[in-house]
Amino acid sequence: MTAIRDLWYHYGRSRAATDRAVPEAFYWIWTQDSGPGAELLGELSGRCVGDLGAGAARHAAYLATRHQPAQVVAVDGSPAQYAMATDLYGHLAPRLRIVASDAVTHLRAMAATYDVLYSVFGAVDFTDPRTLLPAAAAALRPGGRLVFSTLAHYLNGMPAEPDAVAARIPTKTPDGQAATMNRWVLQEHVWTKLLDEAGFTRITVDVLNATTDGPRTADTLLLRAYRA
Repeated sequence: MTAIRDLWYHYGRSRAATDRAVPEAFYWIWTQDSGPGAELLGELSGRCVGDLGAGAARHAAYLATRHQPAQVVAVDGSPAQYAMATDLYGHLAPRLRIVASDAVTHLRAMAATYDVLYSVFGAVDFTDPRTLLPAAAAALRPGGRLVFSTLAHYLNGMPAEPDAVAARIPTKTPDGQAATMNRWVLQEHVWTKLLDEAGFTRITVDVLNATTDGPRTADTLLLRAYRA
């Protein structure tokens, strides 16, 4: 991806200008204001943890400072997001490692490395799951855990897809031109099937209801699975 086509250039930029703090909480829910937190990742002390599609690395920074992992690796393929994360939290190295890479390429180079992988509306939403999930399984050690939150339905209220197909959603190029990108908004049974096919077991799914009303609120699917 070149800087010209970095479709994540604008994301989080206004917040980063005024909020440089490590977050005080870790949330999975779309509204980022309630519900379960980092405890769903299990015991992290001494573990290697990967954030897939970390953006500005706020969740990763929380884990690196509030828990005792061996390392949290924040992975994002956007040059703009990598630069933002490095500026905000680069000082947390070496416990927090910020990596500029798309998730699949990174995972394929990290066979049996991670104890825990997670995504909070991150790479799991924006990467073909038929490619990403097998790569995640291979990057986990046996018994390793994958946890991710994703939209339970589209932000306009339309239901999630009954098959593993992506929708084209609007975004902008760095110079403000209209563009689109793929997003996978899938029904619960589709995610379960994809995880099973990728080599995961002990798959659980929870629905976290939106806490506010509005035109762009949504319920959250929270999925947990283990490498067989």
